[in-house]
Amino acid sequence: MIKLTRLNGVEFLLNQTQIQIIESIPESKVVLENKDYYLVKESFDEIINQIIEFNANVADKESYLKAKRRLAEMAESEDNL
Repeated sequence: MIKLTRLNGVEFLLNQTQIQIIESIPESKVVLENKDYYLVKESFDEIINQIIEFNANVADKESYLKAKRRLAEMAESEDNL
């Protein structure tokens, strides 16, 4: 799932596997397989980057979780200083 923002500022999660096409008109129009669409604030490149990051995280979940734990541990140790 990727997080997008409607033009009115409302955030929502979207299953990226349902995306059929993304248009830049100048806002981004995300058209789904069922022909529904959303106009969102994120740029074409931002949406693509979110999809790439999500897919990479799913493909390498173990490494993702280890990195997330390391970041949490680092943040906790900084809080304790």
